[in-house]
Amino acid sequence: MKIDTSIIVNNLREVPGLARAAEAMGLDGIWSPETTHDPFLVSALVAEHTGQVRLGTAIAVAFPRSPGTLAYLAWDLAALSNGRFILGLGTQVKAHNERRFGVKWESPVAKLREVILAMRALWDTWQNGTRLNFRGRFFKLTLMSPFFNPGPIAHPNIPIYIAGVNRGLCRLAGELCDGFHVHPFHSARYLREVTLPAIEEGLRASGRQRSDLKLVSSIFTIAGDTEAERVAASRPVRQQIAFYASTPSYAPVMELHGWGDTREQLSRLAAKGRWEEMPSLISDEMLDVFAVSGTWEELPGRIMARYDGLLDRVMYYFPFVPGQMDDRWRLVVAAFKEQK
Repeated sequence: MKIDTSIIVNNLREVPGLARAAEAMGLDGIWSPETTHDPFLVSALVAEHTGQVRLGTAIAVAFPRSPGTLAYLAWDLAALSNGRFILGLGTQVKAHNERRFGVKWESPVAKLREVILAMRALWDTWQNGTRLNFRGRFFKLTLMSPFFNPGPIAHPNIPIYIAGVNRGLCRLAGELCDGFHVHPFHSARYLREVTLPAIEEGLRASGRQRSDLKLVSSIFTIAGDTEAERVAASRPVRQQIAFYASTPSYAPVMELHGWGDTREQLSRLAAKGRWEEMPSLISDEMLDVFAVSGTWEELPGRIMARYDGLLDRVMYYFPFVPGQMDDRWRLVVAAFKEQK
């Protein structure tokens, strides 16, 4: 199991130093989310200022960008990073697509499937000279003159990971993708009973094996070497779990555990903007299901035990920050490196 981190910065000028420090710490991967900055810009900076660590978007929202735009971005980043780049895509939800990005929301699973196929058609044209002739329900790509063709690169097999919670996107990952970003709001039971069976359906449809697809996720962790530290660390985790649990898209996770009534209460509070009341509805039992708690030394072993056979790459939900608890991060990295 690999140990990664995510880059969350206020200013893009912070990225080079953070990326160098993460690589020096021995972390295996650096993921760039789409929150306040474009994840491709962050990935370009990571690629330029590191030499060994894997890097990728986790995730870039697919639909505000055309398949052609995504294909060029990934191609350039694969070349810049000497093949270390992983293209992570997600659909996001209807409200964000329509009201934050101003794009049409339609048939997200089917449309994302076409995005993936269209990008690969472009990559095949650039690498192998294949005539571009992609015709789908949502996209038609038939024009690629030499002036706009970037040509072959040394590492053309760009891994595509997609993110999701529900069965449709899990099946799509199994059918077409190299990896799957598991949403942080999950449980080991949900992975075993919902996520992996749906991924297996897709794998069977494409004649592939589980080893052909990597699962990665950010893990809610409550880290502290004293009880007081763990209590303090649990507060933001409880709050974040409450937020995710209130969101309709993630309802199946709560319902699998029989916590549908709590989810409805959380949704009502969220609709009224009563955010401060929501964490109290997350019981200690729920916290134990959705988060891993322990000392800094204990956490790696507990994470590996919980997710053995389920996840291939993990990251702590809170990011690595150079100069903050470096000695503890060294313990984490060493534990993952020492695993058999």
